[in-house]
Amino acid sequence: MTPPRVAFAKRTLGQLELREGDRVLVRVDFNVPLKNGRVTDDSRIRAALPTIEELRGRGARLVLCSHLGRPKGHDPETSLKPASEQLSELLGVPVRQAPEVVGSEARRMASALEPGEVLVLENTRWESGETKNDPALAQELAALADVYVDDAFGAAHRAHASTVGVTEHLPSAAGLLLEREVSTLLGIVESPAPPFVVVLGGAKVTDKIALIERFLELADAILIGGAMCFAFFRARGQSTGDSLVEEEGIPLAERALERAEGSDCRLLLPSDLVLGDSFAEDASHRELEGTEVPDGWMGLDIGAATAQRYGGEIAAAGTVFWNGPMGAFELEPFASGTRAVAAAVAAAAGTTVVGGGDSGAALVSFGLADRVDHLSTGGGASLELLEGKSLPGVEALDDA
Repeated sequence: MTPPRVAFAKRTLGQLELREGDRVLVRVDFNVPLKNGRVTDDSRIRAALPTIEELRGRGARLVLCSHLGRPKGHDPETSLKPASEQLSELLGVPVRQAPEVVGSEARRMASALEPGEVLVLENTRWESGETKNDPALAQELAALADVYVDDAFGAAHRAHASTVGVTEHLPSAAGLLLEREVSTLLGIVESPAPPFVVVLGGAKVTDKIALIERFLELADAILIGGAMCFAFFRARGQSTGDSLVEEEGIPLAERALERAEGSDCRLLLPSDLVLGDSFAEDASHRELEGTEVPDGWMGLDIGAATAQRYGGEIAAAGTVFWNGPMGAFELEPFASGTRAVAAAVAAAAGTTVVGGGDSGAALVSFGLADRVDHLSTGGGASLELLEGKSLPGVEALDDA
């Protein structure tokens, strides 16, 4: 089912005037996982292909830039070379890799490009000025191109040199991915088909409280899972054993519970759990009827009854938004709850939208990523947009 979309207020790729041979600086999100010098999940690279192919087809000379990880200066372990090699494989054409972000060699390589050719600059975070939105770095990046296109939704909530600063020096537009992400996520907020069911997991209430409070006004039901449920249990005076509890999240959870009582939205918590005696693959584990966790045990997944109840809510929904795993899904004894929710979302008849981050990784690991209507490439960016915040990387683009 096609998710509802709102009109995009910024200039789009289709509205961008290009002459053949124009150099286009494209901010992509190639912040991908690496192992032994190879990309282990190329979802974000694949997500950028429509914009890259569109620009190549229009005769543009492409200069791509992205961050990868959180390096402190020049760090070969966070080089974008593996991403360039994967992109070359996906495009079926050679992709050049610059040895630097900006500088004489980057300028030479950008100038030497022919129409349709692709150059990838090195990790933008090798430059200290990137995260500071340094004007000098932004100007150097802009000097490599004639036009700027932002297709990095996953970095749109950061006011960095490569996402905001460059727009002061070049005509700018949103790439196809960025446009689709913003239009779709705002669409489920502004016109969701009812019932609107939101599934939220993860560890910290502080990370999700703004989202919970906004969805209490918009959704019909919010289903809570993951370690953050223990802050809610503590707010209700329950024992949580050795479970991970975010202490500063307890008063926030208490406030959310109070607001839910005066809301038309139902805030649902797990009714049973899977416990482990340690956070490990080989931990002793057992099911717990109820949610009073004894000492010496920690809750590491929602139980089977909760998974079934949540699955029923998801199946009956007109719109589903899911962000955050239900438990420690990376450990097989505690993966069942997240797997059940992922399967329910994949099978749902209504519109299904999944936030990035761990919930997206779970869908990929369960082989269900292609069974949802929209899988966001942005974790923090998608949350901030749904919370009602403006994204600097979007706001900086030229208006339509």
